[in-house]
Amino acid sequence: MTIQWYPGHMGKAHEQISELIRKIDVIIEVLDCRLPASSANHLLAKLRGDKPCIKVLNKNDLADPAITKAWVRTFERETGVRALPLSAKQHREVNQLIKLCRRLVPNRGKPEWPVRAMVVGIPNVGKSTLINTLAGKCMAKVGDKPAITTSAQKIDLHNGITLCDTPGLLWPDMSDQVASYRLATSGAIGASAIEYINVGLFAAEFMMQRYRELLSTRYKLTDVPDSAADVLEQIGRRLGCLAAGGGVDLQRAAEAFLRELRAGKLGRVSFEEPGES
Repeated sequence: MTIQWYPGHMGKAHEQISELIRKIDVIIEVLDCRLPASSANHLLAKLRGDKPCIKVLNKNDLADPAITKAWVRTFERETGVRALPLSAKQHREVNQLIKLCRRLVPNRGKPEWPVRAMVVGIPNVGKSTLINTLAGKCMAKVGDKPAITTSAQKIDLHNGITLCDTPGLLWPDMSDQVASYRLATSGAIGASAIEYINVGLFAAEFMMQRYRELLSTRYKLTDVPDSAADVLEQIGRRLGCLAAGGGVDLQRAAEAFLRELRAGKLGRVSFEEPGES
């Protein structure tokens, strides 16, 4: 199945960001730490010009630590880019972002002359959670489904920094289907645009190749099969996803497996490394 997902409001969001970006000082691009390249909007590099950019690698607590370090080194080779791994729910970690904004824009940061920061990112990478943590209260809608934020809003943090929250933005050309399936595995693509069994098989194949031991430990598999379909079937049996007659309901098995993988139940997993397509 080819994955294509570009909700109508995202075309408008692209226009909004193009206009708003002229009036801001620093861009905060929120990425999923488990798949930083696939969760980046490649149009943003053209739109930001020479403005400083902080790449927030959110969900750091779910990602493979060694691979995250490699991503930080990779991103910080880019001119004007800083990378900051964190968990958007942790106030102490998020406070580092405030300090970094001030360092990157030293000529602003006073109440009458605030640092103007724009928060951008594709759906379901934690933009709204990050903003709410920064603000200390619920300022942006949060949900476990993508595309919750659908219009831009301005938020004054009352500490010399104002935020411009923007809708989650994917790019219209999703020709890289490996990236699309990584996004679907992470939960960034709406359920209506995916087939759970296909995505579950993709995720099972990936775990067999990269994190076989985690897969074996979580589901108590004494011998991990060589087929992704067989792996998904065994996972379904372990999780009680059975159909009438005792067979495995692969749809339920795939949904349950992806929920566990996304929640970190199998351990800290990164879906891509620097240099991969």
